[in-house]
Amino acid sequence: MSLKLDGKKLSLDIEEKLENYISINKLIAKRSPGLALIRIGEDPASGVYVKNKEKACSRVGIKSFIFHLEDTVSQKEVEKLIEKLNLDKNIDGMLLQLPIPKKLDEQSLISNINPEKDVDGLNEQNIGKLVKNEPAMRSCTPAGIVNLLRSHSIPIEGMKIVVIGRSLLVGKPLSLMLLNLNGTVTMTHSKTKNLNKLCREADILIAAAGKPNLIDSSFVKDGAVIIDVGIHRLKSSDKNKTRLCGDVLLEDVIPKVSAYTPVPGGVGPMTVTMLLVNTIFSWQKQFSLSSTLNDLLP
Repeated sequence: MSLKLDGKKLSLDIEEKLENYISINKLIAKRSPGLALIRIGEDPASGVYVKNKEKACSRVGIKSFIFHLEDTVSQKEVEKLIEKLNLDKNIDGMLLQLPIPKKLDEQSLISNINPEKDVDGLNEQNIGKLVKNEPAMRSCTPAGIVNLLRSHSIPIEGMKIVVIGRSLLVGKPLSLMLLNLNGTVTMTHSKTKNLNKLCREADILIAAAGKPNLIDSSFVKDGAVIIDVGIHRLKSSDKNKTRLCGDVLLEDVIPKVSAYTPVPGGVGPMTVTMLLVNTIFSWQKQFSLSSTLNDLLP
């Protein structure tokens, strides 16, 4: 029987540790950690994600600062807000909720975020430190995946790992993290030839392609571990309802694998939890607090 890698349960376990850590250390710091969330425009999914992050902050004792800007805002206005938050000593972490309106330069804005407050781990300084395997903010979804594997004692060192997808959010930083942990990593993408054959060689297969139900049992070798990063909302047979699915056709794959992540409830909750970890990591550094949570950052 295959093992379900329950991200929801693990995220709650980690949140309990974070809440205890903040409760003890805010007496030393004389304030709680602070996280600023910048949302631009009215994208409904962004609204849901920001609300979920706000709730998660509240659960562990992080103070959240929400900045909801009109989609008519200019590049300079957003840059000025970021500069102001960079200087605000009550804010330890900052994120720009993506996507943002196309008229704005996304990477330029991210580059303006102080690397020590860049809780998404997307600033080039943090990505550079990941390449060099130096301590820094780590991208949240990849860091969540590493914690899921570790929590179930699934070995990474020496394993053949195939990552499908090369995005800056998941595929690239995840491949680097796994490489730093001595995995033998192959990064694949939409132009990869013989994708099916490459995937069947993987001990750990990670699907972050952004295509619903792309991976079926023909891509997976017996006993592999499969991590599904995708999340898609599709119409169900009842046209008035929708259902969530990932990049993996789970019902076809589960009988063949040794472990898998469900959708929802797998990778998703861990992404939000790692955002909290990064915020506390920044707060911890600012006040030279005990480093008992450092093992959560790959």
